[in-house]
Amino acid sequence: MVIIGSGFAGLAAAIQAKRLGARDVVIFEKMPFFGGNSSINGGLFAVPNSALQRQEGIQDSPEQMVSDQVQAGRGIAYRELLLHIARHAHEAMQLTVDAGAEYFPYLQQLGGHSVPRTYQTTVACGAGITQPLLRECRKLGVKLVNRARFDSFVFDQGGAVVGARILRGYYFGRGVEGSPSHIRSRRGLLIATGGFASNVDLRSTEDPTLTAEVGTTNLPCSTGEALLEMFRVGAVPVHMTHIQTGPWASPDEEGFGYVSNYSIYNFAHSISVSVSTGRRFMNEIADRKTRADAQLANRDAQGEPLPPITITSYEHAREHPTMEKVLKYGVGWRFDSLDAVADHFNVPLEPLQDQVEEYNGYVDAGVDRQFGKSMEKARGKHLKPPFVVVRNWPKVHYCQGGARVDVHARVLDSGAFEPIPGLYAAGEVTGGVHGVSRLGSCSIPDCMVMGMTATRSMLET
Repeated sequence: MVIIGSGFAGLAAAIQAKRLGARDVVIFEKMPFFGGNSSINGGLFAVPNSALQRQEGIQDSPEQMVSDQVQAGRGIAYRELLLHIARHAHEAMQLTVDAGAEYFPYLQQLGGHSVPRTYQTTVACGAGITQPLLRECRKLGVKLVNRARFDSFVFDQGGAVVGARILRGYYFGRGVEGSPSHIRSRRGLLIATGGFASNVDLRSTEDPTLTAEVGTTNLPCSTGEALLEMFRVGAVPVHMTHIQTGPWASPDEEGFGYVSNYSIYNFAHSISVSVSTGRRFMNEIADRKTRADAQLANRDAQGEPLPPITITSYEHAREHPTMEKVLKYGVGWRFDSLDAVADHFNVPLEPLQDQVEEYNGYVDAGVDRQFGKSMEKARGKHLKPPFVVVRNWPKVHYCQGGARVDVHARVLDSGAFEPIPGLYAAGEVTGGVHGVSRLGSCSIPDCMVMGMTATRSMLET
């Protein structure tokens, strides 16, 4: 079995293959390191009807999680794929736990989710999953080959994918393409190469607003060559224009950074405020698109960005392990009073004071009368000094578009809409799963479940 890409989907597929008896499994990775974007992912894993939910008395189900996802996806997400993923999310998470991944003993309620259902790795990033999975792959005898870039498919006379042309000795960004070799795969080929957020030409073709001036949380290697090659051999492009920006990102640091996970955790009991008005302008835990659109509307009279600020009580901000690094690296600030906050960010003080008092009333009442935010995670958490403040501004984060697959992870052909024999795909390289806007913490179950699904399909052929 040949797998292209070493993120969540590829690693999960390889482990599943070995456990199901596959003799010879190899992962090819174009970069000098393994894990890809998954290693810098937020490490947030949504699992419906989990053991921790039952322990905490939280009512949830795969169907409820899918309902949340379809709503965030503006009705165009593929329900059958979402149901398949949600129903197998616990199985995928157990695979990570068995491999040694560790999670905090509490759940988070991320934007757009109707209930708390999200686990967080104890290292607050995806490496808390990819590193244990890599160790498990090595333990099981999976062959891991780096600096090996996928170039093209190899077909037999009947039109089935039977292998790949791989460029070995490839060096990303150095103009070193490597030497070609042809790899045969008896069980077909799994493409698990992620999205194209760093391919400015491609993303700006799909969405002209996403120029080089817009940052990204992704690694520079997220360029989508394998996806384009699938299109060239007949795969169906789905939802390519739907490219998500992350509303928790910071303009004060590169990439995903520390502020992202910090904000994801703290939004539920914080307020985001326009620096021009001192007032809230959104539900801090609405779905990502709703929040990103609201943030992007914060501009000065000349149309230049005015990144809003998110204010959290230090007492509650410090509950998340990234707070110390947010302060240490100067991408967040601690203040002893609202006067100091207003002075530092040039925010009108009186409206800001009124807003904090008003919001604390919502905490007491358990109802947000401004924007309808769920106050479940804000219960008893008043905004009071000292404060920790960060700035937020969206960055390109996730590509909902990609190649269409069925619930067996088989890539469909654009002519007959039947599976292309021997070609499978999983994770962000596929399209249609999330629709217009992906809910946070739903990419890991998507990648892992569909990677494991691809393995089962490949071994059944």
